[in-house]
Amino acid sequence: MAERSPLISTEAGFEIAGQEQDSPNERPVFATIGLRNQGWAITNKSTKFADFAAFADVDANVLGAVNEQLKKKTGKAADGYGDYRQVLDRDDIDAVMIATPDHWHTKISVEAMLAGKDVYCEKPLTLTIAEGKLIEKVVKQTGRVFQVGTMQRTESGRRFLKAIALIRAGRIGEIRKVTCGIGGATGSPVIPAIDVPEGLEWDMWLGPASKTPYRALPEMRTGYGGGVPLYTNCHYAWRNWYEYSGGQMNDWGAHHVDIATWALGAEDTGPNTVTPVSYSLPVDYKDGYPTVDDRYNTPTKFEIHANMPGDIPLIITSEGDNGILFEGTEGRFFVNRGRLTGEPVEDLENNPLPEGALEEVYGGPVSENHTANLIAAMQSREQPISDVWSHNRMLETCHLANIAIRLGRELNWDPAKRVIVGDDEANAFLSRESRKGFEIEM
Repeated sequence: MAERSPLISTEAGFEIAGQEQDSPNERPVFATIGLRNQGWAITNKSTKFADFAAFADVDANVLGAVNEQLKKKTGKAADGYGDYRQVLDRDDIDAVMIATPDHWHTKISVEAMLAGKDVYCEKPLTLTIAEGKLIEKVVKQTGRVFQVGTMQRTESGRRFLKAIALIRAGRIGEIRKVTCGIGGATGSPVIPAIDVPEGLEWDMWLGPASKTPYRALPEMRTGYGGGVPLYTNCHYAWRNWYEYSGGQMNDWGAHHVDIATWALGAEDTGPNTVTPVSYSLPVDYKDGYPTVDDRYNTPTKFEIHANMPGDIPLIITSEGDNGILFEGTEGRFFVNRGRLTGEPVEDLENNPLPEGALEEVYGGPVSENHTANLIAAMQSREQPISDVWSHNRMLETCHLANIAIRLGRELNWDPAKRVIVGDDEANAFLSRESRKGFEIEM
């Protein structure tokens, strides 16, 4: 695993990455590819540290609306493109932020690095385990800095760092079990094929995925991600289709399994078995594939047991509170984005953690902004706190869980060779062929 960058850097004109830079000569130039929801969220938070010169999105409506938001905030709009390759062709872009649907992550990330750009890519980084290996290879080949958007390592306060510090300080003794509650999902009604909305380049949205009709029902989504159809195979709801994502397992799993794997010290290894104890799929499956293409197809309920190093069970479940329960020989505690609770936490009042315990977990001064950490890494040319190697290792557990559910059986995993043992059918799910015309350009 590559070394990670500390927060503080004095190279290239920055004194402290994490403080706003006022001089134009001190601010890197960024571009964002994929602008809905999280695309604007990461851009909005990053304007404090970087200038945005270009945007790309296959939906002209989203591209225009987000560019108006940028202009309102900063006084200057970015150059807008419908094709991300026009962004990568520019010599003035230092780094790209990628917030497309998951099935586009690897292609854009690899081509961005080959074009000389550093990369920030939203989680989950990949659609398959083979994609993760490819990204690792290109990071090494190009020497680019790559930050994965697992922001529980920085922007969710210090609860998760404190949780890991409690474990490292022996406050619950030896870990006996870790449970990640990541929530369930719902299926959908039959979603009909309809005309593509005006402004959306549907073929480009599909990209590496198979050619299929645009689908949507009239009911609109409200709340976060609102303003689009509630039931669709496109904006926001793509998370519920294996063709484009991995459901809750890769969505929330990419957050909580990451922290659990970090706490277990398993960032450079993985489980040896992954067992689907129970699960519910919203459509029928045959040979690991859904038998219909007009409804959501990722799991709605599940309980997965992954046997981690030291024979520690990591349970991933759709039941219970969203968060992580750590259980040890001498106590237990629970952590999520809103709370850190349990007797070992209460004991901190009389027995605080040693000074510098959080910094020791983090590997240096703690950043509370993902972009600040990225920029520090861009200066030092070391990898940031959420690097591709640790991310891929924990995401392999999530990918394997999905494969185990799709095939309905336990998988034996070799974390050294990164293959499923004795199961050719399961190993076929470790990669996926790109649609002709959308292969990765190496």
